[in-house]
Amino acid sequence: MVLVRSVAYDGDVLVVGGGVVGLSTAYAITRAAPGTRVTVLEKEAGPARHQTGRNSGVIHSGIYYRPGSLKARYAVRGAAEMVKFCAEYDIAHAVTGKLIVATERAELPRLHALVQRGRENGIPVRELGAAQIAEYEPEVRGLAAIQVGTTGICDFVGVARRLAEASGAEIRYGAEVVGVDRRPDLGVAVRTADGDMVRGRVLVNCAGLYCDEVARLTGDEPGMRIVPFRGEYYTLARPGLVRGLVYPVPDPAFPFLGVHLTRGVDGGVHVGPNAVPALAREGYGWGVVRPRELASTLGWPGAWSMARRHWRYGAGELRRSVSKRAFAQAVGRMLPAVTEEDLLPAASGVRAQAVLRDGTLVDDFLIKEGARAVHVLNAPSPAATASLPIGREVARRALAVLGSV
Repeated sequence: MVLVRSVAYDGDVLVVGGGVVGLSTAYAITRAAPGTRVTVLEKEAGPARHQTGRNSGVIHSGIYYRPGSLKARYAVRGAAEMVKFCAEYDIAHAVTGKLIVATERAELPRLHALVQRGRENGIPVRELGAAQIAEYEPEVRGLAAIQVGTTGICDFVGVARRLAEASGAEIRYGAEVVGVDRRPDLGVAVRTADGDMVRGRVLVNCAGLYCDEVARLTGDEPGMRIVPFRGEYYTLARPGLVRGLVYPVPDPAFPFLGVHLTRGVDGGVHVGPNAVPALAREGYGWGVVRPRELASTLGWPGAWSMARRHWRYGAGELRRSVSKRAFAQAVGRMLPAVTEEDLLPAASGVRAQAVLRDGTLVDDFLIKEGARAVHVLNAPSPAATASLPIGREVARRALAVLGSV
């Protein structure tokens, strides 16, 4: 006689992480397969407390990303979908357009390359001479610029809340995942910090800053580690200096866009971010140090390789972190009227940047599958913009795994 063990599942799919990617995944699963029971486990008391709720609030056009990459395809598609979603659910948003401004001759070839990349990605781009910049931003100065009409802004926290409501999923807040027991014949049992066991058939890892650790808890080696970079912001005391969004020409060697100016849905103007190493996964200031997490970063060979390769860039970012004057000088290249007194401290964010063993910064979104698991291993900006198509892709994979068990 064969004994078959019966398991009482709390959900068909367990989603770890209540940021906009995790909640978009839950939303996409219940839309694609009605009746599928989804449980979202989020360690905070509410949604979108980290990357989703601590960014510039920009709906990115997709102009920066390599044609054909997931970032390019999902950002272009996601920007249009995000505007439509916000309009449908009455979430604060606006399609403002933005300027990318070259202030030095050495930046002009990179600016022209962005024009070509934008056209390859199907994004409407207008090239501007120095005199034309003032038509859009009277206080901004530069040698040349491009105007990207499809860039916008929105309340991503509001988006996350609406996704949570509309998904029909069970959302468990205060549920920090500390252990995972995965068995091919029985499914996945997740242990939370308060001692609860939550059982499901498939696990989806959208844990953001902790996605590599959750992957390893399941027994899967992700082949990368999250190296956290803090982005520090200021608020502009004279928001009238800026009408919309103004960006510098980024260095293509890095996934960071440089210190920019963003008028948000509340009318205020954010200035930043820079990009400095954080001393904890949620290290929103220099005083936040978590020795275990710092040791994990320092123990990853890729972190040292990255540091050796990019130390000059990092030194400049650190200088802007400790010196408001240096930060103001970076902004002043585009906005000469800005002063140190115009920069008022604002909340920081942390970017969950995946780094490979050889020090390569993972440039594209990275999604991998394991036994009864799907792991989202690199989804920093523009993931909020692209969250609806990312959610559908992760949902597709999760439902395929679910159908095979």
